[in-house]
Amino acid sequence: MNQILLRQDLVPKIHSFKVAAPKVAGKAQAGQFVIVRIDERGERIPLTIADWDRKEGSVTVVFMEVGTTTNRLAQLGAGDSITDFVGPLGLPTHIEKFGTVVCVAGGFAVATIMPIARAMRQAGNRVISIMGARSKNLIFWEDELRRVSDRLIVTTDDGSYGRKGLVTEPLRELLSGDGKISRVIAIGPTVMMKFCAKTTEPFGVKTIVSLNPIMVDGTGMCGCCRVAVSGATRFVCVDGPDFDGHQVDWDLLMARQRIYLDEEKRSFEQCQHQHGTHS
Repeated sequence: MNQILLRQDLVPKIHSFKVAAPKVAGKAQAGQFVIVRIDERGERIPLTIADWDRKEGSVTVVFMEVGTTTNRLAQLGAGDSITDFVGPLGLPTHIEKFGTVVCVAGGFAVATIMPIARAMRQAGNRVISIMGARSKNLIFWEDELRRVSDRLIVTTDDGSYGRKGLVTEPLRELLSGDGKISRVIAIGPTVMMKFCAKTTEPFGVKTIVSLNPIMVDGTGMCGCCRVAVSGATRFVCVDGPDFDGHQVDWDLLMARQRIYLDEEKRSFEQCQHQHGTHS
């Protein structure tokens, strides 16, 4: 059993757990994830590793309440335990000295981009980070991301904080500017990653995205997480989650993500009925 050492409620519906998982912490690298199962009858879900402490033997994950399992997970707190916490899974993000790297985080993906930005900076890159959210009340880890970046740009859709607009606007400005951008890493909702890749494509700047399809076992055996990249089938859990954003079949990915929407909705409604609405 993997005990929750610390729970933090970051913004509405988004939470952070620091979990005792020494073996995962010992090998975790930026860009990897874990498969979590709350109890023996629980669904398996992937959660990106947001941070780790090898000495303490802890791993931090950040998740958003979107369905049955994340809603149940949000009812746990410090002292509770999670039955399965398996990882690190997936290939780590490729880190080397590229030059100037732009890290773009949409929504709660700031938790995913954090260790990548930190590793890129430690490798000697100049790191410019862009973080975007729908509104000010959904912004978290701004100071943490600022600490590992040479420059941070914050955007909100409604203009309630930072710049008004989408993350693609400052990204386009940076690409059009005088300074050479060597690499872009974009992580967030699928549609946001798609448009970041579309933004960088005319400039010929390699753009890495972290894909988030439906996933079950996390070891490549079930085939649920298959995506089309450069016309070939790839499994996100073992071949990714990082891929070249210019080579991803975005329409197919988004279609596959919608396959179980009805079932997910029914499951969530049943969960709400059984346990009462969690606020």
